[in-house]
Amino acid sequence: MRKDGIRLKNAEPMYTVAAHIMDKRTDSMNMITLDIPLEPIQKYINEKRKQGIRLSHMAVFLAAFAQTVAEFPQLNRFVVNSNIYARNELAVGMVVLKSGETSDGTMSKMYFKPDNTVFEVNDIINEYVEANRNTPEDNGTEKMIKVLLGIPGLLRVGVKVFKFLDKHNLLPKKIIDISPFHNTMVISNLASIRTNHIYHHIYDFGTTSLVITIGNSREVAKRKGGEIVYEKCMPLGVVMDERICSGSYFAIAFRKMKQLLSNPELLEVPPTQVKEDDGI
Repeated sequence: MRKDGIRLKNAEPMYTVAAHIMDKRTDSMNMITLDIPLEPIQKYINEKRKQGIRLSHMAVFLAAFAQTVAEFPQLNRFVVNSNIYARNELAVGMVVLKSGETSDGTMSKMYFKPDNTVFEVNDIINEYVEANRNTPEDNGTEKMIKVLLGIPGLLRVGVKVFKFLDKHNLLPKKIIDISPFHNTMVISNLASIRTNHIYHHIYDFGTTSLVITIGNSREVAKRKGGEIVYEKCMPLGVVMDERICSGSYFAIAFRKMKQLLSNPELLEVPPTQVKEDDGI
């Protein structure tokens, strides 16, 4: 049994077979762009600021994602060695630029709960950014990298050992906890460096099943009342491992997330129910 997940015994047969046919995440990547209207998010953030509460766009987005996972737990699945697992934690990896630097960053991960409110998510993000920006040397990922680079040849051997242990469910929990490749999702806010969204690859090593990048805002044409209007949106570049759930499941889950982002005040309270993966 893995330390970070439970092997599914009741996964749909088609996806069990697909996990063997497409035995690498690079074989099973699906990509889509989601345009999220910015006005409701910005209006909500401005109203909270007037109340003395400072929320970030990232906090609103990750709170919506966490509460979407509460209703659609299959988003928190992963595949290792052609077996499908339900993850037992909600972890999100994110790069943080180090203090005083513009090109160098460090990456670790944050832990959330599906019933976190937007205020709880905001606190977790602030603590994570503060810790990784000002004292990145205390980051477990940084320490592991320094050890691997400290002895000639250790990196090549160490990575092969980690891959073997991970494939056979023997990777220690301490390594999983500090690995930026073992998480529910990787999120990258490229708009913070004034860059457009991209479709970031999903790593074959580890357990990441979803990578989302946020790009520069843009105006998107839409029909309203018989005429074409332009709506300012936050584009998301989404890359998914299609083996964890069906395309229709992804579509309905993302529709739910957009619904929450269109009404951010819903994120101030926990969801009424946190569902368990029905494949367990």
